[in-house]
Amino acid sequence: MASHIVGYPRMGPKRELKFALESFWDGKSTAEDLQKVSADIRSGIWKQMSEAGTKYIPSNTFAHYDQVLDTTAMLGAVPPRYGYTGGEIGLDVYFSMARGNASVPAMEMTKWFDTNYHYIVPELGPEVNFSYASHKAVNEYKEAKALGVDTVPVLVGPVSYLLLSKAAKGVEKSFDLLSLLPKILPVYKEVITELKAAGATWIQLDEPVLVMDLEGHKLQAFTGAYAELESTLSGLNVLVETYFADIPAEAYKTLTSLKGVTAFGFDLVRGTKTLDLVKAGFPEGKYLFAGVVDGRNIWANDFAASLSTLEALEGVVGKDKLVVSTSCSLLHTAVDLVNETKLDDEIKSWMAFAAQKVVEVNALAKALAGQKDEALFSANAAALASRRSSPRVTNEGVQKAAAALKGSDHRRATNVSARLDAQQKKLNLPILPTTTIGSFPQTVELRRVRREYKAKKVSEEDYVKAMKEEIKKVVDLQEELDIDVLVHGEPERNDMVEYFGEQLSGFAFTANGWVQSYGSRCVKPPVIYGDVSRPKAMTVFWSAMAQSMTSRPMKGMLTGPVTILNWSFVRNDQPRHETCYQIALAIKDEVEDLEKGGISVIQIDEAALREGLPLRKSEHAFYLDWAVHSFRITNCGVQDSTQIHTHMCYSHFNDIIHSIIDMDADVITIENSRSDEKLLSVFREGVKYGAGIGPGVYDIHSPRIPSSEEIADRVNKMLAVLEQNILWVNPDCGLKTRKYTEVKPALKNMVDAAKLIRSQLASAK
Repeated sequence: MASHIVGYPRMGPKRELKFALESFWDGKSTAEDLQKVSADIRSGIWKQMSEAGTKYIPSNTFAHYDQVLDTTAMLGAVPPRYGYTGGEIGLDVYFSMARGNASVPAMEMTKWFDTNYHYIVPELGPEVNFSYASHKAVNEYKEAKALGVDTVPVLVGPVSYLLLSKAAKGVEKSFDLLSLLPKILPVYKEVITELKAAGATWIQLDEPVLVMDLEGHKLQAFTGAYAELESTLSGLNVLVETYFADIPAEAYKTLTSLKGVTAFGFDLVRGTKTLDLVKAGFPEGKYLFAGVVDGRNIWANDFAASLSTLEALEGVVGKDKLVVSTSCSLLHTAVDLVNETKLDDEIKSWMAFAAQKVVEVNALAKALAGQKDEALFSANAAALASRRSSPRVTNEGVQKAAAALKGSDHRRATNVSARLDAQQKKLNLPILPTTTIGSFPQTVELRRVRREYKAKKVSEEDYVKAMKEEIKKVVDLQEELDIDVLVHGEPERNDMVEYFGEQLSGFAFTANGWVQSYGSRCVKPPVIYGDVSRPKAMTVFWSAMAQSMTSRPMKGMLTGPVTILNWSFVRNDQPRHETCYQIALAIKDEVEDLEKGGISVIQIDEAALREGLPLRKSEHAFYLDWAVHSFRITNCGVQDSTQIHTHMCYSHFNDIIHSIIDMDADVITIENSRSDEKLLSVFREGVKYGAGIGPGVYDIHSPRIPSSEEIADRVNKMLAVLEQNILWVNPDCGLKTRKYTEVKPALKNMVDAAKLIRSQLASAK
């Protein structure tokens, strides 16, 4: 019985790639240094999978930024502003597309389906000249082969690539991206031909958009594209992989009828209904890659349940045509549980990271072939039983409080217009008030102090003193720049979700459970294993300290319940919405304590609300109802004069704008600049928004410093569709990843732009 892994984490067991990328970007190392670290990570992954007995080992799932950008490079689809003139695309052009450079901005970045991973959105149009411009897929296949490992090269499928793209600036919005299929398929043919010549016998084409609601013409594009590729694919075994949700019946029918395709991969963890489609009819003689090991969470597989599923599928597709697989790429989980030396033993026994999931896949494959490891299966059953019966999972008081939420929509008693009037009387802000999103740059020294405090090498007194000095520096800088509503800079926080999870019950923390978010950015998601509550105040001390340093309003900074949920590894033994309501109640306690502590502006970030939107439209209403309700629970008890902000970033928001309005926040700051101000189109189309709103005026994920004229131009575009009395001026996101040499001039230009437009508006009266 064969085994398969869809994809694997790229960062390395100790985030080696992150540090190599940042060293290269800072000019401290060469391209050769970066490539050596990358090759070492790849060889380690291939060796690990090979030694575990994996038959179908992926290659070309490694990326220096993301796999969609790799595909853009492969197709030579570089926007003209980056000055690409042909030939093999180098790291300079590649990273300019991802991060921008001193003269041009980066391409748009958005969430990869409903995950916290991001990709760089291709910018396409009828004038793009596609060419085979990156031989990475072939080179990596050859690299693995030289190490004695025969791999399955993985490509983003042609139809998914186009449907995940956008029309470039200046191209009609009605432009049909699928009309470019005849232009990109010749490049795919070249790549496939080279892979065959190099000795590849299998190829994996990822077509995840098949799990979405696709119109008939989009499904027909799959049929046409694969018919066109059929002769080139001849002689290869071809796997088309889908993941993240159930595949709709029509898409299943289209997929399983594709020409030239040998095998079909399905997510049977998040796509349980797909099982029914397979059982009702699967094409004879084809392979089924059954994704029964969860690639998106860290809980140990239920071997008995998975084996039962696989045995049922074996009866449908045949013993020799069933392959045990992960539900999706393991990119979305942590690397190796072996690195967790401080994790509680009981909780650790309930978990499996990427390395352990490789073992799980192979153990299931062997069991199906009659070579069951009885000791491993017994240990698995014992761990599952321990988790089910552990008293640390359940808190009766929390369950009762969450159950009592039913029957109320938890709205504030007064409408937003009246609240904004009460807040203005208290805050006395100018029109176009300026603010930032929360975090300020985290210096090496700051990280050192925080790390040493955690390791008990620095006393609490010295730690508080260091944090106080940092907060004072950030407050003084904002006053010097004349920003209107200040933040304390969050020096005490490494991560916006981890910080809160560490102080809430029901959470566990890893030492090295890092997951890539984009580029070199890694996050360490908390693990929610039990009922959630707040034992004591979490942020009041720092926020009150910061407010005492200034007469200007100081924002209290919190992460909202939906974002904490979506950016954590969540327990899978109760519905997600029940866990979210528990978190909402804990944050509600914190909001009310901040208000009592003299904080008049409280930001409750919901950066990941859109990210959690299910991929199928039929499931949207239920998710948005409980997600928006959870946010309202957090702040339903505050006074009218307390201003509630929220923040959202790097997702497509236009389709949920009415739910955003229904959150009933007083002010929302939202990413806008990197997505070509798509957000503003909603307001051009007549959506009325009465609360405060701050569409981001510059992209903080690029080192580029925008001029005050450029920012003023953006603000004027906003004023064309939004009332001046509700518009705020702010960056797209927090400033933690930037340097002070970038932040100071960018914020100065932002404030200068706001002041310029204020004076213009005043003189126009």
